[in-house]
Amino acid sequence: MVDEQIKERGVVDPRVITAMAAVPRHRFVPEPLTNQAYADHPLPIAASQTISQPYMVALMAEAAEISPSDHVLEVGAGSGYGAAVLSELAAEVVTVERHRNLADAATELLAELGHDNVTVVKADGSLGCPSRAPYAAVVVTAASETIPAPLIEQLADGGRLIIPLGSLGEVQHLTRLRRNGDQTSTETLGWVRFVPLIEDR
Repeated sequence: MVDEQIKERGVVDPRVITAMAAVPRHRFVPEPLTNQAYADHPLPIAASQTISQPYMVALMAEAAEISPSDHVLEVGAGSGYGAAVLSELAAEVVTVERHRNLADAATELLAELGHDNVTVVKADGSLGCPSRAPYAAVVVTAASETIPAPLIEQLADGGRLIIPLGSLGEVQHLTRLRRNGDQTSTETLGWVRFVPLIEDR
């Protein structure tokens, strides 16, 4: 998986490559699909959600430019796979999940696998987790037509926010926002397709 899907497609950060190799992806997919766990495509999980393809997890982690001292927010815990990868890169990860069954399962599995620097919060991901802000990086694993303002507000000065922008059923563009004081800048990193970011309000 790492050699053929990640390195060969341009991910070069050695810390990201090591993190992808360290996390047992098959533990984060439904048992009937474990034989497909390392394939180059997303897979369905509970609550009509998906676990992203390995390359996309690596690409977003690399784009977030995470250092070992960083405090990171993930929006959309799903089964916990992305948070597990991020936990190999950052000092602390807060991951927000709106579905209680996914949040509970991710909490249990991440603890079992020793990812003690991850906190799973059951909440509306579009609101982030202000009580734990600011974050050096925010990684959003669902698509939105706009970047939710609370996520920008919770980004530390110099921080990076990675999010797929676009509508459900369409190709979205993976976007990196950088915050510099009160100013932000964005760049497009490529085309992607994600499930929608759903607000509970």
